[in-house]
Amino acid sequence: MGSDPDAHVRIGVTMKIKSIHAVNLDMPAISPLARPSETRYTTERRPSWLESGPVANPMTRYPRYASYRPSWTPTWDNFGCVIEAEDGTWGFAIAQHGKPVASIIDEYLGPRLIGEDCMAVEKIYDMAVRMCAPFGAAGIASYAVSAIDLAMWDLKGKLLDRPVYELLGGPVRDELFCYSTGGDTDWYMELGFKATKLPCPFGPADGLDGLKKNVQFIAETREIVGEDVELMLDCWMAFDLEYAVRLAEALRPYNLKWMEECLRSEDIDSHAVLRERVPWQTLATGEHWYTTPPFQYAAAHHLVDILQPDINWVGGMTPIVKICAIAESAGISVIPHAGGNTAYGQHACYAMPAIPWTETFVASPPGVAPEDAAKLPGLSTPKNGRMKPSDAPGFGLEILESHLAPFAY
Repeated sequence: MGSDPDAHVRIGVTMKIKSIHAVNLDMPAISPLARPSETRYTTERRPSWLESGPVANPMTRYPRYASYRPSWTPTWDNFGCVIEAEDGTWGFAIAQHGKPVASIIDEYLGPRLIGEDCMAVEKIYDMAVRMCAPFGAAGIASYAVSAIDLAMWDLKGKLLDRPVYELLGGPVRDELFCYSTGGDTDWYMELGFKATKLPCPFGPADGLDGLKKNVQFIAETREIVGEDVELMLDCWMAFDLEYAVRLAEALRPYNLKWMEECLRSEDIDSHAVLRERVPWQTLATGEHWYTTPPFQYAAAHHLVDILQPDINWVGGMTPIVKICAIAESAGISVIPHAGGNTAYGQHACYAMPAIPWTETFVASPPGVAPEDAAKLPGLSTPKNGRMKPSDAPGFGLEILESHLAPFAY
């Protein structure tokens, strides 16, 4: 594979897809969500919040898995998806969930999309989603569609010699307003964030004592950040309807900007009831919804106030654009899950008027600034809660051909 420096002058010339395949990356840690225990830094003051304390989750009711979320979540490695054009130019995207997703790319979707127009991102997305109809385009299949769609956008940007945010219509703001997500609030305030989201420690299985501890946690954090910092709570599908209502009631004095993902994603009926039961509280969800229909339904029925698709999970950039249009038509906003942790999310947040804020999940320990933590080369990081995406062609990631190796099944 190579890159043709004159590719951008051939606008109007049809360029076909030569190959689509999964690759392994021969480089340092590629995920900002990697377990902190896998990386140590000389500047760290204490271990990351991810290594201590409980975080409520759907498995909290089972003691075997309650204390540590990574004890049961998937351990498949991240990898890459490469789409190569006839002239050797290639687009790249990070993909998640290893072998199950790589096999969908290599053995199913990829071979059926070879020969299509490199500029036809809408068509490729539509074909990929429709090809998944026999087994469903949600879940694992959506991760494969996302990887292909994002690699297509990267390739298109490189062929046209433009950053993806320009292909989306250009920037709609001077810089991104970023909020932090994590449990090291004092460190985030030192870094200059003006809004922060907390992981909720306890869920229904922890009873009344756990509920009181949640309230105490929020009260103490509000004391730390003061009244001029926005505070949000991530509940990560851990609650049932009763618990979500009780906690929302108890937290009213602390002025949460939103409560996020209180219920399991597929429990749509309970989302509607929760909306009715806590009309004063801004609600957000969507990171575990796949393709566009769940977002259209939620917007049409006013289930939530903020839609939170994950660009690496929902199907890529193409459905993000559609979800933004859905949200604007319903008078609500979009804040992509972990949008600041990937070049893909950064470009979406920079170009879409429906996206007011950008989430930055902070997994590195206190003392380690975001720019010094493990990340893909070329990825922008926030300073004082602000940042801009790369203006290099495509998504601007500095992935070299030497970093790529055939996917190891």
